[in-house]
Amino acid sequence: MSPPVFRFAPSPNGFLHLGHAYSALLNSDRARETRGRLLLRIEDIDATRCRPEYETAIYEDLAWLGVAWETPVRRQSEHFDAYRAALDRLSALGLVYPAFESRAEITRLVAAREADGPWPRDPDGAPFYPGDARSLSADERDRLIDTGAPYALRLDMAAACRRAAGLSWNELGEGPDGERGVVPARPEAWGDVIVARKETPTSYHLSVVVDDALQDISEIVRGQDLFHATSVHRLLQVLLRLPEPVYRHHGLVRDQGGRKLSKSTNSTGLRELRAAGATPAGIRQLVGLD
Repeated sequence: MSPPVFRFAPSPNGFLHLGHAYSALLNSDRARETRGRLLLRIEDIDATRCRPEYETAIYEDLAWLGVAWETPVRRQSEHFDAYRAALDRLSALGLVYPAFESRAEITRLVAAREADGPWPRDPDGAPFYPGDARSLSADERDRLIDTGAPYALRLDMAAACRRAAGLSWNELGEGPDGERGVVPARPEAWGDVIVARKETPTSYHLSVVVDDALQDISEIVRGQDLFHATSVHRLLQVLLRLPEPVYRHHGLVRDQGGRKLSKSTNSTGLRELRAAGATPAGIRQLVGLD
């Protein structure tokens, strides 16, 4: 049998904090315990927020922690062709449509919908897409695209779910409400998620499932903040005929107020802690891995 393959996949849009250290160390520990492989992936599809200095800092902080990974490192910005191919497969199934509303227009539409009652929101709290772009004719879509108007490509969730009913995943860790074992997937809870934009032929959801498949990731160890997103990932895996990994979601490192850590939280930043004299062993103790 092939050795298990793990991955740590940060975005270089800020410096790493204790929460990242916890996830990276868990992946490293699992790879060592199982005699598996650990890959590092740089998720840098957001060109407006990702910066080279943050990527360099990721390598430095992980090396300081004692995390060892295989090379070369996969950088998502170098693999848009792979995501575009996956997007084309979804389009060929008739599951993708362009929506042309701006964020401000979506906000206004949601406000109008909520005048008649609560508008549905996804597990992250974002409102479902409130527009009617699905009903545009092919000619009208082409006309709008030809004008150069910005757009987002959305997954027709209802049509996608009809093609992939009864989804679930194997949870080796624990969800926010203690979910374990075989967990039913509920991708419909996310509405018509964005799978790409005019200027970027992918989204987090699409690129992560494509990368996990291409890198043969067998066990995904990540925070509980991504537990519910697994429903979307399982849907895309089935639609694109990609292999199914197992998942091990872990609890989050939180601040004194109980909030999820942010990359702007200097008090928990690895670089700040290191400058203050912290050691790798001390970081393990801070996150409960001593």
